[in-house]
Amino acid sequence: MGTRGSVVLRGGLVVDGSGAPGRLADVLIEGDRVTAIGPGLVGDDVIDVTGLVVAPGFIDIHTHYDAQVFWDPALSPSCFHGVTTVVAGNCGFSIAPTKSSDRDLIVRTMEKVEDMEPATLHSGVPWEFESFPDYLDAVRRRGTVLNYSAYIGHTPLRVFVMGDEAVGRAATDEEITAMATLVREAMEAGAAGFATSFAVTHRGADGQPIPSRWADKREIAALFRAVGDSGRGVIGVNGGEGLSFTDCYELQPQSGAPLTYTAILTTNTGAHLKAMEIHRAGIERGADVWPQVSCRPLSFSQTMVEPFTLNTNPVFAELMPKSITERRSAYSDPAWRRRVREAWDAGQGIVPRWDSFEIMEAPASPDLVGRRLTAIATDMNVDPFDALLEITLVESDLLLRVKALLANDDVDGIAVLLNSEHCTLGLSDAGAHVGQLCDAVLSTDLLGNWVRERQTLTLEQAVNKLTKVQADLFGFTDRGVLREGAFADVVVFDPSTVGPGPIRRVRDFPADGERLTADRPTGMVHTFVNGHAVVRDGEFVEASRDDRPGRLVSPSRR
Repeated sequence: MGTRGSVVLRGGLVVDGSGAPGRLADVLIEGDRVTAIGPGLVGDDVIDVTGLVVAPGFIDIHTHYDAQVFWDPALSPSCFHGVTTVVAGNCGFSIAPTKSSDRDLIVRTMEKVEDMEPATLHSGVPWEFESFPDYLDAVRRRGTVLNYSAYIGHTPLRVFVMGDEAVGRAATDEEITAMATLVREAMEAGAAGFATSFAVTHRGADGQPIPSRWADKREIAALFRAVGDSGRGVIGVNGGEGLSFTDCYELQPQSGAPLTYTAILTTNTGAHLKAMEIHRAGIERGADVWPQVSCRPLSFSQTMVEPFTLNTNPVFAELMPKSITERRSAYSDPAWRRRVREAWDAGQGIVPRWDSFEIMEAPASPDLVGRRLTAIATDMNVDPFDALLEITLVESDLLLRVKALLANDDVDGIAVLLNSEHCTLGLSDAGAHVGQLCDAVLSTDLLGNWVRERQTLTLEQAVNKLTKVQADLFGFTDRGVLREGAFADVVVFDPSTVGPGPIRRVRDFPADGERLTADRPTGMVHTFVNGHAVVRDGEFVEASRDDRPGRLVSPSRR
């Protein structure tokens, strides 16, 4: 990396991450540390940041960069939005441990649940590892631009131990013991913790619930305890049937490790308010559970070949392993449509909010682009479900693309969640659903829309939630704060202009893979990772791809 001189950030408003009021001061960076904060500091490179905010680098605890880290060490677009540390492996979708014979199954699972193209994963991941410690070593050897941490995931863990029977049955006592041993080995090697998912949206390549959703409470409790026994790390849960929000407040105290839950989002039923009642009662009883909340509406841009939100309906899920010809036949079949409606009526899957559906791409019917599905249905004199299928069938490859809102669009409700105690920011899903959404912009959205525009949080509160709260939860020592001796993960932004910027669709992944990205936020001026400039004057520093200043970060012992 070569010898670097000292850097002074002069005259900015230092918001140190603690929640304390900001103060005007200089910040001195020497090597990989902040060595002084105060007036009149001197250094080799003096950068005038008058009128700007100087804060700790942001920590994104809900990402899926497990594969992308190998071909994009900058972890874009997170690197453009002030993020200096990420936690991958969320929802139990790490890519290790994985036997060579199971790689294709893991790849196809990632395709269905996280919208990652198989060709991209086969081409972009070196697959030179099998165990989770080997995976971390592979990341460490190659290096990263941002700091990186990862959970060991429940789905590959189950496949590693149980093989094909990871889907379809509960584990035996011997299999549970084997999985718990692997979790302990991962924790000793530096894993962020253990993550699992029981979410209804998570179905595998064959349309069946993913492996983790077949675990019983014995297995869950044993794997949670394996994290607790290590004396470090966090349990990550994406809940659902089999592991509910309420269950977390019973299981967490038995585990001995903090637990973060994905996610509490606003809904039109008001379920988020009931969840907060459960949360407050659990905290009063002493549970250490941290629900993740988000300022982003949860919406998906999906094609009717892979209709992610509709696949929660088991009748739709039957089509997941089928060909386009078979899918077209089903879409045309009145009996199949009737079965879909019957499943929704029976409470199976997430019932679509048809009034939120908007046509994004319709090659055969370009006049429909930008229109609401409900308006199209009215014109056709049919219900929205029939309208959706009819306009899909016109497309030669069923490649109609629609935008569908799932949850978290109640502004007042989001304000309540953002201000709720013992909650944390999450669900950016950066690195996942890459062609369907791009919520890696969570940090700049929060600062622009929820601090400056809506004044839902103060600047100091928002920075605290983006930094110290996350670092303290995971035990990332000397990160998440600006103070003498802390690692020099530093972000500088303009509070009057900061914002997420535009989202665009590109093909820049291996094997010509497609994704959505947001690489032009507004108001993000400088970012430093361990003292190295990653963004200067709003532009990415290409030399950082070679320097790779990021570290593999591990939780400290509790």
